[in-house]
Amino acid sequence: MSRKLTRFFLVVVVLLSAMPAVSLAAQPADPARAYADLTAQATKLNEEVLRAQEDLVQRRAELDRASATVAAAQEVEKQAKAEENDFRGQVDLITQASFEGARFNQLSALLVADSQQDFLNRLEMMRILATDRAESLARLSGAVEKARQAHQVAETARDRAAEAASAAERLKADLDERNRALQGQISEVRTALTRLPAPVAAQLKDPGDTSKVEVPQGVAGLALAFALARRGDEYSYGATGPTSWDCAGLTMKAYAAAGVAIPRTSGGQAVIGRPVGRGEVRGGDLIIYYGSRSHVAMAVDNTRAVHASTEGQPVKIAPIDAIGPISVIRRIEG
Repeated sequence: MSRKLTRFFLVVVVLLSAMPAVSLAAQPADPARAYADLTAQATKLNEEVLRAQEDLVQRRAELDRASATVAAAQEVEKQAKAEENDFRGQVDLITQASFEGARFNQLSALLVADSQQDFLNRLEMMRILATDRAESLARLSGAVEKARQAHQVAETARDRAAEAASAAERLKADLDERNRALQGQISEVRTALTRLPAPVAAQLKDPGDTSKVEVPQGVAGLALAFALARRGDEYSYGATGPTSWDCAGLTMKAYAAAGVAIPRTSGGQAVIGRPVGRGEVRGGDLIIYYGSRSHVAMAVDNTRAVHASTEGQPVKIAPIDAIGPISVIRRIEG
C-alpha cells in the first residue's frame, strides 16, 4: 500500500472519530411501529388522566357535602348547647330559691302559716316549686344528652370532611403526575410522527371513506350520524369538540346529541347499556378495546366503526377488528 493511500485511510479514520456520534438507536428501525407503540401508551395515559379527573370531581363533591354536614351539625350543636345553658339556668334559679327558704316541708308550712288559707297557699307553692324543679331537671338532662349527641355528630362530620379533603389532595397530586407523564408521552408521539416516511404519514392523515352512510332509526342512528359528521376532524388528547376529539369525547358528545348522557371515559362507557356479542353488532354500538379499556369506537355496521383514533390521525372509519383487541361491546339503546 502506498504512503498516499495509507495517509488517506488515516485521515478518514480521524474524520470519522471526530464526527459527532449519530445514534442509530435514536432512529427506530421501524418508525411506524414505534409511532403505534407510543400512541397506544399515550392513549392509555389519556384514559388514566380522564378517570383521575372524574375521581377528583367526585371526591371534591364529597368534600362539599361533608363541609355542609359539618356546618349543619355545628349549628345543631350550638342550639343544643344554648338549650342546655337555658335549662341549667332555670334549675339554678329554683335551687337558689330553695336555699333562700322558698322550699318548705309541710310541718314548717304549718308552723309559719298565719291562717288555714295561708297554709294551703304555701303547700301549693311547695308543689309548684317541686314540679318545676323536676321538670327543669328532666329538661336539663335531655338537653345535656342532646348536646352530647350533637357534638359527637359534629366531630364525626369534621373527621369525614378532613378525610375527604386529604383524599382530594392526594388525587390532585396523582392527577398532576399523570398529566405530566401524558404531556411527555404526547411529545414523544409528535416526535415519532416527524420520523414517519412520507407515504405512511400521508396514509395516516387520510380521512378515508367520507361518503354518505345510512344510519338506523332512533337514538343510535342520531348518535352515529353525529359521529360520522365529524370525519376529518383532528384528534386531540382530552378534547370533546367541537373540531377536535379524543375517542371517548367523540362518543360521549355523539350520544349527548341524541339526548342520552353517557360517561366521559371509555372505561365508564364499557359498563353502560347492555353487552352484545361480536356477531350482533349494529350501528351505534360502542366497541371498547384493549384490556385497559382505553379506547372506544362506534359501530357503523357489523364490520366498520368510526372513531377518533390517535394523534396525527383524523376521525375516520376503520374495520372493527383492525382497530385493536376488543374488550367489550355495549348497546345503549334497544
